[in-house]
Amino acid sequence: MASSPQSYQKRQRELRKKEKKAEKQAIRHGKSAAKDENDDDDAPDEDALLEEFRILNESFAAGDVIQDDFDYRKADLFHKMGLGEAPEPREEDAEKEAAESTD
Repeated sequence: MASSPQSYQKRQRELRKKEKKAEKQAIRHGKSAAKDENDDDDAPDEDALLEEFRILNESFAAGDVIQDDFDYRKADLFHKMGLGEAPEPREEDAEKEAAESTD
């Protein structure tokens, strides 16, 4: 069932209000609400992460990726996008880090 245009417009208005409120708070606290160009270097490239997620989904649907790997990689991508917590390190990853640190 599709939502009505009025509810979409209402959500957009509420989103704009929240953005304005956050901007005003940032100004009050002495911070600029606008991002500097230098901040973009630290931020992940969201388009690249979304593309990687699309490829991961297609691989999983085709049966090329097992469920555990899919869940782990999905959680990792979401974390990089700022949409969730980092996944728990897997045993293989911990063993690789231990081997690399002894070299």
